[in-house]
Amino acid sequence: MNKPIIGITGAYVNHNQFMEGVYVHHDYHKTVAANGGIPIILPYINAELAIETMPLCDGIILSGGEDVDPLYYGEDPHPQLGPTTPERDLAEIAIAKYALDNNIPLLAICRGIQILNVALGGTLIQDIPSQVKEPIQHSQQVTRSRDTHSVNIQKDSKLFQILDTEQVRVNSLHHQSINKVAKDLRVVADSSDGIVEAVEYIYPNTFTVGVQWHPESMAGTNDQMNNLFVEFIKSCLKVTV
Repeated sequence: MNKPIIGITGAYVNHNQFMEGVYVHHDYHKTVAANGGIPIILPYINAELAIETMPLCDGIILSGGEDVDPLYYGEDPHPQLGPTTPERDLAEIAIAKYALDNNIPLLAICRGIQILNVALGGTLIQDIPSQVKEPIQHSQQVTRSRDTHSVNIQKDSKLFQILDTEQVRVNSLHHQSINKVAKDLRVVADSSDGIVEAVEYIYPNTFTVGVQWHPESMAGTNDQMNNLFVEFIKSCLKVTV
């Protein structure tokens, strides 16, 4: 049986004020490998080269990271906007569109769900604490492998089929989230303060799921989170046979 190749988008590590290396948290590639995939990290250089890497991949994970530049959804920066990397934004927007257009399975995680929404014409809340009335804590102060709040899941969703529950506990490591939902996406999960926690593509030709939490950091001890990767990688394997 061939193992599917899973491209994971990467950031760059800053050291001594210089970008010195491609970075992806080890939980991503460990979880992919543990579930039968071959992880490769996709460095961003420009959108054109990003597209050239797509034929190498049977599935794509849009990974977490820095804030998305509001330029790409038509807004000026909020005072609490964090560091942005426009080159990464452009590369990942191109990757997301290519994956959707070519039926490549896509799992979008944290920043990834935001990029997916922006790529399809949606907008973001730039800073939850200052822009949302009575928010819960979405940037947790404990280790990333621990769950800290609940998420409600729509029963008629793929995510429900995968996790087999209407409510699940998740970790939370973000201060931005989806605001206006892109017309080609459907919200399938939210938190108690109304923050969008998961979306799915409305044209279900292949696996396309975005989650606002970090299932890769819970998968080692949580069967439900691991099953998200099981089903994603299974859908990538179908592409390769």
